[in-house]
Amino acid sequence: MLWVIGITVPATTLVLVLAQNFTTSEQSLERKIEHRHAVSAPQFRREMSVLLGPTIVGGNQVTALQNGDEIFPAMLRAIRSAQTSVTFETFIYWSGEIGEEFSQALSERARAGVAVSVIVDWVGSMKMEQSLLDAMEVAGVELHRYRPLNWYNLGRMNNRTHRKLLVVDGRIGFTGGVGIADQWKGDGGDPGHWRETHFRIEGPVVAQLQAAFNDNWIKTTGRVLRGESYFPALPDAGDMDAHMFVASPAGGSESMHLMYLLAIAAAASTIDLAAAYFVPDTLLIEALIAARGRDVRVRILLPGPHIDSQTVKIASKSEWGGLLEAGAEFHVYQPTMLHVKMLVIDSEFVSVGSTNFDIRSIRLNDEASLNVYDRDFAAQMTAAFEADLLMAEPYAYARWKNRSLGQRLTETILIPIKSQL
Repeated sequence: MLWVIGITVPATTLVLVLAQNFTTSEQSLERKIEHRHAVSAPQFRREMSVLLGPTIVGGNQVTALQNGDEIFPAMLRAIRSAQTSVTFETFIYWSGEIGEEFSQALSERARAGVAVSVIVDWVGSMKMEQSLLDAMEVAGVELHRYRPLNWYNLGRMNNRTHRKLLVVDGRIGFTGGVGIADQWKGDGGDPGHWRETHFRIEGPVVAQLQAAFNDNWIKTTGRVLRGESYFPALPDAGDMDAHMFVASPAGGSESMHLMYLLAIAAAASTIDLAAAYFVPDTLLIEALIAARGRDVRVRILLPGPHIDSQTVKIASKSEWGGLLEAGAEFHVYQPTMLHVKMLVIDSEFVSVGSTNFDIRSIRLNDEASLNVYDRDFAAQMTAAFEADLLMAEPYAYARWKNRSLGQRLTETILIPIKSQL
């Protein structure tokens, strides 16, 4: 009998520890947020500032970079120009040409005496050769893998950092959807090269990007990066209002959920959503349907035949019916994998960053999003969205209604694990 207890107690303990990976310690939002004011109303900005954390600051310049041909040269130029510090956090970092190029650029700056601090997610960097890690560390890069496999991490193994943050000298920042891997190279014009948007940022909001990096640096090392090398005085660089906020199961896990719900509830005329992974929860679906009830045009752009996760594609489609029936427009991108993450509302508000429109990003990942409040920038992003629509096929309600029995059964089977996809 004792030997049974000896086996059962450790096994039960392990199951309970692993079960922590599928929950957060915080209460979740349970009720939909009603439409009370528009995105253009001062009250919207006030609430977004105080409810999400960092206040909205003016004087910024945000530049959209399209696909690897624009994204990687801009990031590498910034790294190579660094004089005092580089902070870099990413989910995907794989071996290959672009991985080698980043390793060399970061290593060269470290050898030149620049403080280079790097966080790569342990799961997201599994395809990274040890030689790349070794080369950077030998050069003086302080590199840490986020939540590697250890006994003391078992309860948090499912909590990954999905943030994409690069800050150079505390003055130039980058965020968006790009990973450090060869499939992001090129112009996004064929299945081997993904469609992506990333953003270069200057102005006071860069300090908030640096604070977002610091959030996980402290969790990983127990140390805080501070001083003028990381937080210099930042003059105005443009006239855009923006703020950067983070979400994590360790604290503020509902921030991203709340942001989406507040923004959608404020929409008065248009919602344009590009989502690499679209697995929303019931509240988000209801919010979009409620927007259609206010006669808001809702356009949703998703990956088509090319996607890196077939389970996400299947699970996603089960949620389309109510939205299609309510009049939401679905468009599926044809040339390659669409990895863009962008929300544009009422030609005034734009949210970009690492966050997917799915339960995993909202509840389980560490994420970071940049919200920009600027009509000219929103017009640019709407134009980019509509250019992508030209490369997409509309998906009608009748097509969804007539999908095969096999598809429907598979969707049903995946329902219990939707939050993990």
